[in-house]
Amino acid sequence: MRYIVIFWALPLGLFWGWYFLSYHDINFGMLFFSRVLHDEVFRIYGQILGMDPATLPPLVARACIVDTLIISAILAFRRRRAILAWMRNLRARYSGEEAAPSA
Repeated sequence: MRYIVIFWALPLGLFWGWYFLSYHDINFGMLFFSRVLHDEVFRIYGQILGMDPATLPPLVARACIVDTLIISAILAFRRRRAILAWMRNLRARYSGEEAAPSA
């Protein structure tokens, strides 16, 4: 499961890091982070997909959110017993009851 999270978070972090640095033209003297390359990349993707380049970033953001929800649901399903035990202990702590032993 660790590898799924790594292979999901690393590309998202790299893409969004590049996106926001290039969108705000914080280029560190490199063409890779320039607004010129940013606009060109989305123009090319827009031509390939036959869409307006301005509509692509919201679509990418929506896809990243859906992927995040799917990965989070898989992770929560795999660790559901630990999550339920944590919730029982949390509820017991705030209600003043004695925490039930977890199975």
